[in-house]
Amino acid sequence: MQIFTTKSRIVITCHKWLSPALQSEVVALGYEIEQTGQTSVTLIGTVKDCIRLNLNLRCASQVMYSIKSFPCNSPDELYDELVSIPWEKLMEPDSYFSVTSNVSHPSITNGMFANLRVKDAIVDYMRKKTNQRPTTGSELKGVVVNLFWKYNEAEVFIDTSGETLTKHGYRKLPGKAPMLEALAAATILSTKWDKQSPFVNPMCGSGTLAIEAALIVTHRSPGLLRDQYAFMHLIGYEPTMYTTERSLLNEKIKKVTGLKIIATDISSAAIATAKTNAEAAGVANMIDFAVCDFERTTIPESENGVVMLNPEYGERLGVESELEAVYARIGDFMKNKCNGYTGYIFTGNLELAKKIRLKTSRRIEFFNATIDCRLLEYQLYAGTKRVDKDVILS
Repeated sequence: MQIFTTKSRIVITCHKWLSPALQSEVVALGYEIEQTGQTSVTLIGTVKDCIRLNLNLRCASQVMYSIKSFPCNSPDELYDELVSIPWEKLMEPDSYFSVTSNVSHPSITNGMFANLRVKDAIVDYMRKKTNQRPTTGSELKGVVVNLFWKYNEAEVFIDTSGETLTKHGYRKLPGKAPMLEALAAATILSTKWDKQSPFVNPMCGSGTLAIEAALIVTHRSPGLLRDQYAFMHLIGYEPTMYTTERSLLNEKIKKVTGLKIIATDISSAAIATAKTNAEAAGVANMIDFAVCDFERTTIPESENGVVMLNPEYGERLGVESELEAVYARIGDFMKNKCNGYTGYIFTGNLELAKKIRLKTSRRIEFFNATIDCRLLEYQLYAGTKRVDKDVILS
């Protein structure tokens, strides 16, 4: 089982509704998509391809390489199928491995039991085949085996990522209720930003949106900030596979001059955090940070600029009634100061969004953890027309 050179099904997972942006990334890398769902993109490739995908993708969670699919109707059937896999060709007999799973079957009432059956099968197989016993635990620091079992069909994967790819490695200080890096990247990739005109991010918090914008425009891949992946623990892995692919990331970096990326926040502590994170990402020199109320943010003249805000939306941080005035002020700010721009509001509270009282040109669905959110787009022409009645948002 030469997984680094043998093609199989690769399933790249992502958070709900990030798949359109993820698909665009995968296609841009030259791969042909087999299927796209709400939370995944599927293609055919080798574990060598998985290395490249892990290092380059901004919107992904895990990169999974399929090793076996089969009908399955009980834990015993699962065990029997797993002990037929040649695990000694995938991991060293004395290695460490962990198991993750996504199970929906009436015979399983506790997901940990399914994980235990997978662990038992691998350990029993390796002990019988090699007279050695691998160690196992919950930390994703070695080989990671993933079980997907839905109804009467099961599939076993090697998770080539290990720790999630949604975190891009630069956020040394998270700030208050930060937006996940992969989500921030997906929202930016969903805008009409031409990567030449200004990108303005009032209410920047820990700076994630502004930092991701700078990383995207300079072609700095997430793999530049990470050096540990689960694929490194598989039999057949050679360090040159990784170092060669990683060197290509450096070659892709694009020097950008004259581009305005502006990030502001009323909190000096938030701006200090954002600067620290931007320095860790290597893009601090590209972002103009300022401490000010969002309405005082400098908006450079532009016909194609983007202004993007991620205000509080009540569920976690603010009281909804107190935020109504904030959203109304956001509408005034975009109408009066952002002429010529395309405005974007990311929110999980559509009732509050009505207080902006500007007509949306697009509404793009996302999820922030379990919260159903929208990225709302506004064309901010000179004299943007107010909506006299609340706009119904879906």
